[in-house]
Amino acid sequence: MEAENNINDYGAVRIADDVVAVIAEIAAKEVKGIVSMSGGIADSITEMLGKKSPSKGVKVEVGDEETAIDLFVIVDYGVRIPDVAWQVQENVKKAVETMTGLKVIEVNIHIQGVNIERESKEEDVTPRFK
Repeated sequence: MEAENNINDYGAVRIADDVVAVIAEIAAKEVKGIVSMSGGIADSITEMLGKKSPSKGVKVEVGDEETAIDLFVIVDYGVRIPDVAWQVQENVKKAVETMTGLKVIEVNIHIQGVNIERESKEEDVTPRFK
């Protein structure tokens, strides 16, 4: 599905779903606290088949003048999730509206996981055999 935005009498500008998805993905990753996007099972199957997903963890629906975006993200441990989600919504809305001219009617954030970095302790790295 592609959006069609008429500009004067010169013709039409079409913005593909993948374009909106890539803009949304980049804008989401700019927010501190977002580790990565989570594509879920559909993207995993696509990757196993050798195809590359242009926008992992992003689902968009583009109409003639507006769009709705779903983002599937993994956040850092210790961040305040509602604050990070709100910042992602604001950043994505601003980026998509600025770059495409489409009105963003909703940005839904789906938290798929929390990234916990494990610290290596000295006991764990000492050799077992001498």
